[in-house]
Amino acid sequence: MCGYQGWFNCPNDGMGLGWTHWARNRRQPPGAGNLAIDLWPDVSELTPAERHPTPLRHADGTQAELFSSANRTTVLRHFRWMRDYGIDGVFLQRFGNGLKRTELKRHKDAVLSHVMAGAKQYGRTFAVMYDLSGMPNQSLDIVRRDWTALHQQLKITASDRYQHHDGRPLVAVWGVGFHDRHQPGQYSLEECEQLLRDLKATGCAVMLGVPTGWRTGTRDSIEDDRLPGILKQADVLSPWTPGRYRNGAEAERHGRKTWAPDVAWCRQNDLQFLPVVFPGFSWHNLKRGQANLDQIPRDQGRFLWSQIAAAKQAGADMLYVAMFDEVDEATAIFKCTSQPPVSDGVQLLDHEGLPSDHYLKLVGVAGQYLRGEITLSDGRQQTLPAPSLTPEATP
Repeated sequence: MCGYQGWFNCPNDGMGLGWTHWARNRRQPPGAGNLAIDLWPDVSELTPAERHPTPLRHADGTQAELFSSANRTTVLRHFRWMRDYGIDGVFLQRFGNGLKRTELKRHKDAVLSHVMAGAKQYGRTFAVMYDLSGMPNQSLDIVRRDWTALHQQLKITASDRYQHHDGRPLVAVWGVGFHDRHQPGQYSLEECEQLLRDLKATGCAVMLGVPTGWRTGTRDSIEDDRLPGILKQADVLSPWTPGRYRNGAEAERHGRKTWAPDVAWCRQNDLQFLPVVFPGFSWHNLKRGQANLDQIPRDQGRFLWSQIAAAKQAGADMLYVAMFDEVDEATAIFKCTSQPPVSDGVQLLDHEGLPSDHYLKLVGVAGQYLRGEITLSDGRQQTLPAPSLTPEATP
């Protein structure tokens, strides 16, 4: 399963949200000093009606274009890619803070409708994931009310494409137990526990997105004796990992020292474990140049494969890939271009010269490996480029 943001807007897409998530100032077009992304999507398959021109130019002089997640055709194409490459489905991100504003909720509802249609048309699955980031104290009731409307009134879980777990529709809540979120003025651990209970009372299974250090109360986790008892009430735990390790060796060590005991704890407590893997990381433009470009290199897919192997070795039998379309932090696996705009003052990753569908193929093959249909060696051989010959090795 992949995370799916669906949070991109362009002017004239009918939502009135400007260049949301493409530019830091959404009222101005993306350009030097006003970019919010580090990877540029490949829009070559999009129809003219889906493309939104920007002031930027590619090296060949053509105008650089972007897409809007509000466009149904575009979202359906993403689900066709999932089918074509063997990706099972997505967790659709639904940020709690965005439910407070009419225009943002309208966009979220439109994308949810598109996702439902895409999953049905192309035989994929979807589930709703509420992200609690930035929500203040005593504010989680908006999530509770929203789920009631989606589940009981709109009946989205009645779709035969809605993701189920142990026979129950699955809803996810991300952001439980992080020490930087349970601070004075922000939502509390007690509120999360009540939300968890209320969601389960609707007859649903609940997945919680938790910190890497959830089991030990260390690193990014709140140190609170109540946390294990709260987490035991969930059905699936999914610890967040982007930025927690930076290369293959560190990922392998994370699998042995963190994921393996995590899996054991979950099995002892009748829970399922869903580790998060990511292809690389970069948020240079989002952080106004205060972070290095290509902060965690992808190494042509080798970094992602190291995590996939570590997760399976630790005992995991399912994966959450972060993310399908997240170009803001350069974790996207959907089609991105190796010829991004080259305008003055613009810094973007070049996708390492790989085909735009490289990571779609890799993740689909990883699913085969996870299910035991192929070996790790076969998966790597099918997806990784042959290593370049060094001058000394050249015949």
